[in-house]
Amino acid sequence: MSFTDTFIRRPILALVVSTLILLTGAASLLNLPVRQFPFTENATISITTSYPGGSPDLMQGFVTQPIAQAISTAEGIEYLTSSSSQGSSVINARLKLNVDANIAMTQIMAKLNEVKYRLPPEATDPVISKSTGDPSSIAYIGFASQQLSIPQITDYVTRAVQPLIASIDGVAEARVAGGQTMAMRIWLDPAQMAARGLTADAVAQAIRSNSFQSAPGQAKGLLVVTNIEANTDLISVAEFRDMVVRADGDRLVRLGDIATIELGAQSYDQSGLMNGEPAVYIAVNATPIGNPLEIVRDIRAMWPKLERNLPAGMHIDMPFEVARFVQASIDEVIKTLLEACAIVVLVIFLFLGSPRSVVIPIVTIPLSLIGAAGLMMAFGFSLNLLTLLAMVMAIGLVVDDAIVVVENVHRHIEEGTAPLPAALEGAREIVGPVIAMTLTLAAVYTPIGIMGGLTGALFQEFAFTLAGAVIVSGVVALTLSPVMCALLLKPDSQQGRFALWVDRHFARLVAGYGRMLDNSLNYRPVTLLFAAAVVVSIVFLYLGSQRELAPPEDQGTLLTSIKGPQYANIDYTDAYVARLIETFHSFPEAVSSFAVTGEPGPNGA
Repeated sequence: MSFTDTFIRRPILALVVSTLILLTGAASLLNLPVRQFPFTENATISITTSYPGGSPDLMQGFVTQPIAQAISTAEGIEYLTSSSSQGSSVINARLKLNVDANIAMTQIMAKLNEVKYRLPPEATDPVISKSTGDPSSIAYIGFASQQLSIPQITDYVTRAVQPLIASIDGVAEARVAGGQTMAMRIWLDPAQMAARGLTADAVAQAIRSNSFQSAPGQAKGLLVVTNIEANTDLISVAEFRDMVVRADGDRLVRLGDIATIELGAQSYDQSGLMNGEPAVYIAVNATPIGNPLEIVRDIRAMWPKLERNLPAGMHIDMPFEVARFVQASIDEVIKTLLEACAIVVLVIFLFLGSPRSVVIPIVTIPLSLIGAAGLMMAFGFSLNLLTLLAMVMAIGLVVDDAIVVVENVHRHIEEGTAPLPAALEGAREIVGPVIAMTLTLAAVYTPIGIMGGLTGALFQEFAFTLAGAVIVSGVVALTLSPVMCALLLKPDSQQGRFALWVDRHFARLVAGYGRMLDNSLNYRPVTLLFAAAVVVSIVFLYLGSQRELAPPEDQGTLLTSIKGPQYANIDYTDAYVARLIETFHSFPEAVSSFAVTGEPGPNGA
């Protein structure tokens, strides 16, 4: 007695097993994360240091080089890249595949503390950030206004929008790009200063003495406490203009006498354009485990709130985000999945001929694919292009076991056995072959899943998803398929005209193939020569094939990096950026454009 007899004699048990697979897989399918590709932790740690006024050579020799030499000894770093521009140093440490970014960042911070004393005193403390290592952010949110200046837009975005975006789950950094921090700008007049015997250091000391933050504390009485406030800082252009720089008796030299004062930007080394209009962006970077689809979805959900709170005359747009292409790719694979199901069902129907016979292997398809989703959840996989591709390929494999069961049971029925005894006998005979087929197919794809490097990391989920679907199909074929055979298959006398027509033509096909096989065996040297030619040609075909990690895909976006000469300023770069955007918009397919100038320096965009 085989274990398949238990399920055939107790069909409720087979139904319970299949229902358990269905419910477990369905629950897992609804909770699986959605990505473009399988998760790989491939992070980049950036160290940014500013030294206002420092030349590129100075930044390279006294900032970039000491930091790079120190952090290069940290574990997990694959390679370093650095750039030194006017007043700015940027070092990117690309980590090895699937290295824990938190541990690497801790080591880099420790190495950085060892050399901070070697940096110029006027340089700012290095800023360390962690990103996924992608060449671009996953989204750029633009803010533009015809009424507000860029510093005013930057001030609003920094205070009101940036904290909201940074709070979204999976966001590593919400960075203001193309912005200009608001500041009080003081343009000293050398002639007026010389006439009054003043130096720049004296003016700077006067500003520090007259504008500073104070904490005077509290005054405590018998029953009350009063907070003391002292207005020690200057907050308007008029107050700065009236500030006394030097007093010689009754003669007062005010800052307005020797300088032009305006409320503007701290630095004009960055700018942004959105469809040709000056704008400020928030560049959203994901954490190594962040899901771009979920992040962009949460930003879209926050959109009405952002628009409702915008100042008058300001508008918001998201000219670039990766989720659109990722979702389109996944939708296309799902469409292919449905088309593959329809084709497999049609082929099975054409060859089996009977709708009753077709139902049995067809049921295996959704059960196997949904059951594989349960295994994906257990292994920590996600729904991505490769796991969906595995499901597309699995459609043609998961029906094999059930077809073998149906054919063997049908053979016994054709020999005159009743459906129930035929199902019992046929299932017993086929247990071994079905298990062998299942394990063989699963074993074929297992080596792909245990490969190392980037290829192994990408195709691990593909291989194990495909193998999991095949294993589930084997379970269904040995539990549910024999039960359905006993209940649905009938003697040949009850077959329809279409089934008989299929059997007749299939018999002719078999006879024709037999004649061709006899002829090939009569000319064995020719057959062997042809086989040898095919085998030998495999080597040349393989060596002559082009190689790439993944085929190129049109994502509907052009990303261009611009780098000008070292002497170029922001106006130089802006001019070429404007020409480039004009060229892009000359194509009728262009929808929108965005540009961020001044990254990593005034000569870059």
